[in-house]
Amino acid sequence: MYIGYVSRKQLGKGAVLFLCLLIATIGLYGFYQQKEMLVLSETVYKPIYQGDTSKKAIALTINIDWGEEYIEEILGIFARENVKVTFFPTGKWASRFPEKIKLIAEKGHEIGNHGYSHPHVDQLSKEENKQEILKTQKIIKDITGKDTTLFATPYGEKKQHVIDAAGELGYTTVFWTIDTIDWQKDRTAEVIADKVIKNAENGAIVLMHPTENTTRSLPIMIEALKNKGYELNTVSNTL
Repeated sequence: MYIGYVSRKQLGKGAVLFLCLLIATIGLYGFYQQKEMLVLSETVYKPIYQGDTSKKAIALTINIDWGEEYIEEILGIFARENVKVTFFPTGKWASRFPEKIKLIAEKGHEIGNHGYSHPHVDQLSKEENKQEILKTQKIIKDITGKDTTLFATPYGEKKQHVIDAAGELGYTTVFWTIDTIDWQKDRTAEVIADKVIKNAENGAIVLMHPTENTTRSLPIMIEALKNKGYELNTVSNTL
């Protein structure tokens, strides 16, 4: 009888010990899960301003929220020069001109994401920024069948929560090395081309828009950059 009583007592102690170990294990697992989630939540996404500086290559980019009347002429210049670039249209523009988005894709150019409505993104919440990006992503994919992976912020705004919104959606945010400031009306074709030619360097990312003078500057710019030995390519192929 005594032996049986001791066995039950020992069994009870064993059960308590097992329960304590189980609770401790669950507690440790929860601690490390929380720690991992904290690390993930503290991930800082960084934008890019320049591609691979070991490559003698330059990426031409064109942000689009207007200027549709110049798109086909611009595409014609790139076709004649055998140059591929990256276009960043807004979703609003893409939904208005799906045939131009389709043409850009058919010509083999890269298409990025410029948000939907071209708002001041620094003033939007992270979630609002995500919705701007996702709405445009769907529009472009519906037209081209391809996802976008590069994001150019409207107005070049760059608060960290904007970069994080894109990063959490799997996007790389792209800024520029050379800003042509071609949206200013006093920027002639020669001034635009000269700005790029004089500041050309390995991995440079050039920001442009579809304006009349930008269109006129492209043949000058492309010829000079090629003569300097630069390959002109998309952002993805310049990284």
